[in-house]
Amino acid sequence: MRVAVERLPRWVRLAGTEVAAVGLPAVAASLGHPPFSWSLVATLVACALLPLRHVWPPLALLGGLWGLAGGLGWPPAIVSLYALGRWAGRMSRVWPWLLLPVVASVTPVLLTQDLAWSDVVLTIAFVALYAGAPAAMGLLVSTRARLIESLAELRRARASATAAAQDVARAQERARIGREIHDSVGHHATLIAVGAAALAAQTTDETARRSAEHLRGLAKRALAEMRAALGLLDNGTEPVQGLAEMAALVEGAQAAGVEVQVDTIAAGEPAEVPAAIGRAVYRVVQESLTNAVRHAPGAPVHIEVRRRPDELDVLVVNPAPPRATRRRREAFTTGGAGLTGLAERVLTAGGTLSAGPAAGGGFTVRATSPLAPTPDPLPLSTHESRLTGATNGGGGRPDLDGH
Repeated sequence: MRVAVERLPRWVRLAGTEVAAVGLPAVAASLGHPPFSWSLVATLVACALLPLRHVWPPLALLGGLWGLAGGLGWPPAIVSLYALGRWAGRMSRVWPWLLLPVVASVTPVLLTQDLAWSDVVLTIAFVALYAGAPAAMGLLVSTRARLIESLAELRRARASATAAAQDVARAQERARIGREIHDSVGHHATLIAVGAAALAAQTTDETARRSAEHLRGLAKRALAEMRAALGLLDNGTEPVQGLAEMAALVEGAQAAGVEVQVDTIAAGEPAEVPAAIGRAVYRVVQESLTNAVRHAPGAPVHIEVRRRPDELDVLVVNPAPPRATRRRREAFTTGGAGLTGLAERVLTAGGTLSAGPAAGGGFTVRATSPLAPTPDPLPLSTHESRLTGATNGGGGRPDLDGH
């Protein structure tokens, strides 16, 4: 039956509730015995004024005081007192209004009947309980509704906190895995690239040199792809920056009060800058600005970017600070690596990094990176084929798993 009622339109349910709230008290009052000639009329008027409880519940209560004085007004008064309790929400707002129905009900009795003092006390107590019961019921229903709403909000907040904690835990785990991969795989890939570069520089065999260059290019590419993958694995906690974001880095330093001058020089038709080189240059400029603020506060910083068809050269010069300049407190966000980490990053990208004191005082950092494409894979030479066959017992190239 409840399901059938809930399927009805809302206006139908509201109309039915209102008819019951007004009609039932009117029927109950009509079945009573009126003490006065005007009692029934006063009670029916009080029933007709019950819809005012939706506007302001005390209005319905005030409209029913005449019926209470006539002796038949309790049915509509119960409805208005219940609405008053729902509206008030707390007892301190209800009890002043309870005095009105008590006074309106007890006064005609005291004026028309000669009662002993004990009967007077019992009458007042009974009327007070009769008036307080529906108001207390309204208070309880209102409190229950607020508690249900609070519990729902608490469940939503708990679900949000749980989801946030899970997101944080996943982000921390991804960051931990990324750090472990970077520390282990990145270190060995860097050693492979450096060893291949050393082999290419020392050998006189052209085939061996080309193979070493190819091996170095593969190690560089693997390291760049690993770092790009770690950027995705870290869920964006360390955004990938490059030359395009260097302007925002300089603007942030200038907004913090650092005098930064940037000169960009392009010679010929500049080649496209690979992502790994762009990130390395960004970190070089970022770390140089950080060191300038820490070690030479107040001194201007000059950044020169030279783009050639086959090379990208970045020079950061920080002169000695004036003595009158007090030490700055601002700090820039750093990539978490010093000059050693920068040198490794630039070397992995195929470039070189030099840093040291400038001739006239201050400090200079220069990063030079070649823009030549990575060598294509080379076919196995005759020597390599013989070596592979010997290693595999004359049976061709070995499998990846050593079988």
